Amino acid sequence: MNNKVLIVGAGAIGGFYGGLLAKAGADVSVVCRSDYAIVKQQGYRIESHALGSWQFMPNQVLRQASEYQGQPDYLILCTKVTPDIDRVALIRDAVTPHTTIVLIQNGVEIEQEIQLAFPDNLLISGLAFICCNRLAPGEISHLAYGKLILGNLSEIDEPKTQYLRDLFLRAGIECLVSADIVASRWQKCVWNAPFNPLSVLSGGLATQAILQNQENFVRRVMQEVCTIAEACGHPLPANIVENHIALTRDMPPYKTSMLLDFERGHTMETEAILGNAVRAAQRQGVDCPCLQSLYVLMQLRELQIRSNSLLN
Repeated sequence: MNNKVLIVGAGAIGGFYGGLLAKAGADVSVVCRSDYAIVKQQGYRIESHALGSWQFMPNQVLRQASEYQGQPDYLILCTKVTPDIDRVALIRDAVTPHTTIVLIQNGVEIEQEIQLAFPDNLLISGLAFICCNRLAPGEISHLAYGKLILGNLSEIDEPKTQYLRDLFLRAGIECLVSADIVASRWQKCVWNAPFNPLSVLSGGLATQAILQNQENFVRRVMQEVCTIAEACGHPLPANIVENHIALTRDMPPYKTSMLLDFERGHTMETEAILGNAVRAAQRQGVDCPCLQSLYVLMQLRELQIRSNSLLN
């Protein structure tokens, strides 16, 4: 049985999916720093519109991965992908030869760093399609969706990937295994590329308000991402833009993760979501003026955050 799971970066996303795995019978431990004291004492309180409410008490609550007692079958990394987070250093001390590393993170072309550091470990790349927020230390609100897509970065049909999928299914969440997880990452970027930065640049508008007022621009950004993905060898479904537009219209009022980071003065995932896509376009000789403009403007926002932190 591959039941020992260590979640590194157990905020809203990590806490929610960790709680689901525990419901399915897995032995789940978490690394959380900012919420450590509360989670150590009382675990997580998860409120879900779709799945109900429950308390999740991790087996081990840790400040860092090196404190983990045992050998994790799965190490699931749920941190932000930002330049100030050394993902390899965060997990190195807990990775054993039989540990499967799972990335549930945003962005495109984010896997190479982990592959190079742990070439002999199975690496599963994962995407969460979810509206989920941290309300307070140890309190998570699951607003909508929750679908997971997992995929190996090798061509091997790996039983451990299937087993992890089955654990999530057992907990009541949709989980699929993708034969081309890189294309799936581009598919998510089609939504993230316009809505995450525009939520920041608009001063905090919710996704529906952005769509209602700037649908044409949103569509242009989405189409540019589709063109880049195809140039990289990962063509996306012809209806992907329409599907994402329809999905956004049906969403409850929602603050994007990038907006929440900006409001807290945290580094945002500008490079993982926008920068990597722009660099892929440049590599392939693809013009992406709308996407490039968003990237430049978000770089200025990142500069604003760094400047403010130096003043405080």
